[in-house]
Amino acid sequence: VTGMSPLSPYLNLDPKYLVQDTDEFILPTGANKTRGRFELAFFTIGGCCMTGAAFGALNGLRLGLKETQNMAWSKPRNVQILNMVTRQGALWANTLGSLALLYSAFGVLIEKTRGAEDDLNTIAAGTLTGMLYKSTGRV
Repeated sequence: VTGMSPLSPYLNLDPKYLVQDTDEFILPTGANKTRGRFELAFFTIGGCCMTGAAFGALNGLRLGLKETQNMAWSKPRNVQILNMVTRQGALWANTLGSLALLYSAFGVLIEKTRGAEDDLNTIAAGTLTGMLYKSTGRV
């Protein structure tokens, strides 16, 4: 090609071969380029479980240090703090994971029922999740 200089004197390559005018990923025919609500549900549930475990562990550490403040640093105190950390971590992970599971399930069901993917599905899934969670009498 006349008039075009190579990228480097050491690399004799025509720059027109570097331009990508096609998509980067190979998708099955008819597939969307964005993830659907069902695919995002796994990320949502896992993320909420991990967040709940981290928050619960910090809360358990706070509670364990508060409850054992009159004890001297010893193995029993360490074990009691560690028990609080694991207990609170598991409690919060289960709670947030269950809420995320309900929210995701409601979202997928509403999307499949309505046949549309919009913000109304998100609002309805959140509302139904909150109503079901509060219906058990929890405060």
